[in-house]
Amino acid sequence: MLTEMLLPLAFVATLTAFIFSLLLYLKALIAPASALAPGGNSGNPIYDFFLGRELNPRICSFDCKYFCELRPGLIGWVLINLALLVQEAELRGSPSLAMWLVNGFQLLYVGDALWYEEAVLTTMDITHDGFGFMLAFGDLAWVPFTYSLQAQFLLYHPQPLELSMASVICLINAVGYCIFRGANSQKNTFRKNPSDPRVAGLETISTATGRQLLVSGWWGMVRHPNYLGDLIMALAWSLPCGVSHLLPYFYLLYFTALLVHREARDEQQCLQKYGLAWREYCRRVPYRIVPYIY
Repeated sequence: MLTEMLLPLAFVATLTAFIFSLLLYLKALIAPASALAPGGNSGNPIYDFFLGRELNPRICSFDCKYFCELRPGLIGWVLINLALLVQEAELRGSPSLAMWLVNGFQLLYVGDALWYEEAVLTTMDITHDGFGFMLAFGDLAWVPFTYSLQAQFLLYHPQPLELSMASVICLINAVGYCIFRGANSQKNTFRKNPSDPRVAGLETISTATGRQLLVSGWWGMVRHPNYLGDLIMALAWSLPCGVSHLLPYFYLLYFTALLVHREARDEQQCLQKYGLAWREYCRRVPYRIVPYIY
């Protein structure tokens, strides 16, 4: 049974990530200085191994980080979820409504990420962070085995879910997804072509680098509306599990901490890059993630 193999599989994935990271570190020792990540060449071997010395290590034309960033972890996450759904059907005759919701919501999220895969090229993970144990472990082990906690919980702790409550949860997920997808699509469209009719009318702030900062639309609501959508969806994924146990909400708590930390790094980098223009943007859009709260 899959549930009996999850721990051994997680151990193997962690070991694979460690060996892979070690090989990447050794490869980076002979890489040119221009290929190194900004923070991965500290001189401390443990620190550099963890964060990654090389920015985008390649084997011939194969970009290791770009491949690992989404595909193994996200596809593995969906496969584990589906296997748990099938196992619940074998145990109880059919999957519960809660299990269907968790699988459906998370399949939508993964499908969206893979469909818009090129957008990952502008993320901090790709443009700034080296590829070391931190990202390798996260991509290969952490994502598939911890992001599937809701489905794992439901297999052992089935939750009754009324259709009315399921409808409310679906609405919450839909709101989160609309914010998440709307904000990301607006940003990506503007980056590709500021003259596109879908974004041409948006208000912007000019910067010394020649780039424009969006200050209306989704990006005029809060400074990181995509993070807000992410967190609303994370809540919707946990709610089908009820409120009797904290475990299904681990992802929500972890992701909140992750996004607050990432937002702080974003703010620091944007301030260094855009200077006074970023300060003006922060004055115009005072809230970081949640309107009127944070």
